[in-house]
Amino acid sequence: MITVNIYYTGKNGSAQDFAREMEKTGTADQIRAAKGNLRYEYFVPMNDPETVLLIDCWEDQASLDRHHASPMMKTIAALREKYDLHMRVERFIGDENGITDRDKRYIKE
Repeated sequence: MITVNIYYTGKNGSAQDFAREMEKTGTADQIRAAKGNLRYEYFVPMNDPETVLLIDCWEDQASLDRHHASPMMKTIAALREKYDLHMRVERFIGDENGITDRDKRYIKE
């Protein structure tokens, strides 16, 4: 699994407006429906309302590559320009073992 955290930052609420438009137009739902997408969710950090965090998870690199090659990327790029957003990106490769027994003692389900 590949997880990409994208921090979109703008001014005067533009990052949140971007995320709202992605949801309202169905663009986010189309990405969620893409083969290999596991998660596509927006969050607003409590200490930075001018930033929106996108958590974007894919089954594998091939799935992510298909997404990057899709026409959807032109839509996303146009919206980023419309809202004048800047980005910071983090990429993580999933641990095949998942949550360990040692980790579970810190998790309340």
